[in-house]
Amino acid sequence: MFKLLFALLTLFLPLLSANVLQKAIDDAPVGSILKLPAGVYKGSVVINKPLTIVGKEDGVVIDGEGKGTVITIKSSYVTLKNLRITGSGDRHENIDAAIAISEAKQCEVSDCTIDDSLFGIDMEMVSNSIISNNTITSKDFDLGLKGDGLRLWYSHDNIIRKNSLIHSRDMVVWYSHGNLIEENIGEHCRYSLHFMYAGKNYVKNNSYKYNSVGIFFMYSKDTVATGNFIKSSLGTTGMGIGLKEVTNFTIKDNTVLYCAQGIYIDRSPFEPDTNNWIENNKILYNSQALHFHSLSEDNIIKNNIIMGNIEDVVNDGRSSRTYNNEISQNYWDNYEGFDKNGDNIGDTPHKVYRYADQLWIHNPDVKFFYGSPVISLLNFLAKLAPFTKPLFLFEDAKPIVKIEG
Repeated sequence: MFKLLFALLTLFLPLLSANVLQKAIDDAPVGSILKLPAGVYKGSVVINKPLTIVGKEDGVVIDGEGKGTVITIKSSYVTLKNLRITGSGDRHENIDAAIAISEAKQCEVSDCTIDDSLFGIDMEMVSNSIISNNTITSKDFDLGLKGDGLRLWYSHDNIIRKNSLIHSRDMVVWYSHGNLIEENIGEHCRYSLHFMYAGKNYVKNNSYKYNSVGIFFMYSKDTVATGNFIKSSLGTTGMGIGLKEVTNFTIKDNTVLYCAQGIYIDRSPFEPDTNNWIENNKILYNSQALHFHSLSEDNIIKNNIIMGNIEDVVNDGRSSRTYNNEISQNYWDNYEGFDKNGDNIGDTPHKVYRYADQLWIHNPDVKFFYGSPVISLLNFLAKLAPFTKPLFLFEDAKPIVKIEG
């Protein structure tokens, strides 16, 4: 009898004006699967038991009507699939979101479309869960006033895979460890991926384009970023990959293209007697390939292709000690040495200096002309006949002469 009533309720849910979806959730036994037919289900809902809600066809819309969070999950073992979730509130202090999950494990949100919501998916103290194949956009606000598309807070050992964050603000991973972040897309956001106080995360094969910052790692450790494609970080300070006070990081096999700053290194590695590894990356056609800020030594920078950049290396202060990094076997397209024995290693080191005439490093007014023919000519003249002794930054003792393959 219960099954018959439940089937009838499911059939007529879209036709009823009250929040019958919440009633169906409340009435469903633990572990039930609610298969929703197409229709608009108005009103916010709370899920406080193990439950699955699936759109059994396209066109299933859960509309929060512009008030608060649309779906609040306060239980483990909850699954949402094939839904469109829209119409959250717009209060930042309340973190109004399409989906909010808290103090839960083994939840899943897959194949959902989230739009017109301040925050997309907010995860607080969530573990061993899957967020996959969702498309997330924020409300039509200015970029800084949008909410985060995906937010992990004290959330560990989750899989974040094949999601698209478009016209959102940030994807943040704060105080969260052991997460796999793989094959996601971020476009027209602020920080397409932002880490803080996070460790042992794996960032793999993501694509980030037309954001202010591609990936920024802060106050974190023991993380690998590999196979990511970062293109066209926007603005005069647009950044491909940023490292601020991070330790034991591996940045490998990434491509950073058309950014103002390719890889930004600030006081990293942070812990003494440790290293970061920056290897096998392609750093191409950026304004600055490598930007060092503050004390930054003991990085191992090897086997990278550094080509087509206006400046290969920028050191914006004398405290960076770039010469204390291990820099070797990189390809520099402006290397001027020879390879007489044909071993593809330059016969002389590739030495990099900073010239006092490079005014645009510190002067934003001059930087307006950065890359112009006039500045390029001044740069050439400064290297040809510098007014003062140039500052030695570092040398690559074994520069690669040709790119093989």
